[in-house]
Formats: sequence, structure tokens, C-alpha cells
Amino acid sequence: MDELKKIESKFKKRLIEKADYIKEMYKIHKNLFDYSKFIANRNIGKIEISDREIIFTTKNGIKIVCDADDERSIATEILNFRDYESEELEAIRKFLKKDSVILDIGANIGWYSLNLSKNVPNGKIFSFEPIPKTYGYLEKNIKINGLGNVKPFNLGIGEENKDIIFNYYPEMSGAASAKNLHEGIKKVNVNCKIKKLDSFIPKLTKRVDFIKCDVEGAEIFVVRGGIEIIKKHFPVIFMEMLRKWSAKYDYHPNDIIKILKNIGYECFFLRGEKLVKINQVNEKTKATNFFFIHKDYKG
Repeated sequence: MDELKKIESKFKKRLIEKADYIKEMYKIHKNLFDYSKFIANRNIGKIEISDREIIFTTKNGIKIVCDADDERSIATEILNFRDYESEELEAIRKFLKKDSVILDIGANIGWYSLNLSKNVPNGKIFSFEPIPKTYGYLEKNIKINGLGNVKPFNLGIGEENKDIIFNYYPEMSGAASAKNLHEGIKKVNVNCKIKKLDSFIPKLTKRVDFIKCDVEGAEIFVVRGGIEIIKKHFPVIFMEMLRKWSAKYDYHPNDIIKILKNIGYECFFLRGEKLVKINQVNEKTKATNFFFIHKDYKG
């Protein structure tokens, strides 16, 4: 039982006097006013509380329905750290046109899809999220933002068409993976469907201009299962690559760099507003998000 109900229960049972009850409740209610001041210099314009849910609205009007169990939700990350991957979003926008077609692989609750939808009003975003509960929030967020150009799929993307068991962490929904990445943290086994880009995407679109991929270490399987799509369209690719997560899958980020280099891609990381070329990831590499741009890219 939460603290508010505990105090209310004590009052109803006459364990505390009315005056003490009011004081104890106000100590908690006062947090509402503290939050009003706290969000002033964060990318949060409004927090709405209803009897069903809590909705955060960013300063540029993006609405996010919050998951009460997720202590690393994007809304919470913005509360804690003022914003969420804003530099990466700005860098991505430079590659987009009004009719760009985007694949958001590992969409989670839709942060990238929601933000980039306004940049492609005549385009399309296909968002892939395998975890049913997280996918439910993705659907809610697309709906409350009224986005007609974002199409969600309750699927993971990989090297084969199959069903696999994911490790889902209720307290960190964004860390869901086929490997157990977080020992000692409560997890739930969830059966999820996986599709190959090469077999699935041709049914959806004749073009792919941009791919965002963040799948907690399984990125190489997305590349392998979508290599024909990549070779056909040469989209700009924005990908998370962490050595500690790829090691769980017995490969190194440099294996991805090599695969894409063989078909004409160069790898870059973001330093401020500039893209810096990198040939290999090593122990000194601090970047975890990378751009892959084909040598024939014209913009």
C-alpha cells in the first residue's frame, strides 16, 4: 500500500487526529508543487495526473503515457537528466526529408518514432517492439499523439523468422533482450515473434531511407537478416553498439562495422554536432551510438 493510503487508513481507523492527518498528507501533496519548479529546465512542459494514468508532455508537444513499474522509463530519464538523446535526434533529423521512410527497430514506447514523425509528414515510420506490455505503451503513445504516419508492429527483428524467449525487466523495459543482460534484477520470460527485414519489409514499403536500431546487443542479427534490404536501399543507419552487450551474443561491434564496410558503409560517432569517422571500436571508445552512412550517400 502506498504512503498516501497508509496515512488515510490511519485516519479512518482514528489512529491519528484530523489536524495531524492534514499535515501528514500535505507533506506528500507538496511534492506536486516541487515538481512544478523541478521541470522548469527539463524537456517537460506538463505532467497530467488522472485516475487512470500519468502523461508527460514534452516542451515540443510529445505526449508519453508512463509505466509506473519502469524506473528507467524515458519520462523518468528526462526528469533525472533533463532530456533524452536530444543530440542524437537532432543529428538524425538532418538526414530526413518530408517523405522519408524510417524503420524504428527496438522502438520501446516510441520515443524516436514520436519525435521523428513530425519530420516526415509525408513519409512513414514502421516501429517494431517485441514485448507485449511495452508494445501496449507504444500503441497508446501513437494514439494520444494522433500520429497517422507511424505504424507499430508487435515484433522483434532478427536473422530468422521464429519465436524466441525474451528476458523482460519490468523495472527497465528498455533492457529487454534474448540474453539475460542484468543478473540480480527481477525478470519475466516473454515469448516474442521475430521477423527478418529481408522477408518482411518488402511487403510494407518499396523504400527504406533510415534505420534506427537499438536491440540490446542483438544488432548484428538485425543486420544479417536485413542485408539485402540494406544493399538495395543503402539507408542511413543509426545503431547502438555496446561491447558488453554484444559479448553476450559472442560477437564484437567491429563485426558489424566490417559487414557494413564490405557493402560501402562508413561508421561515425557524434561529437557535439559533428559526425566523426571511426574505423574500429576499442576499449577507449566512449560512444555507444553510431551512424553508418554509405559512401554514395548524396543527402
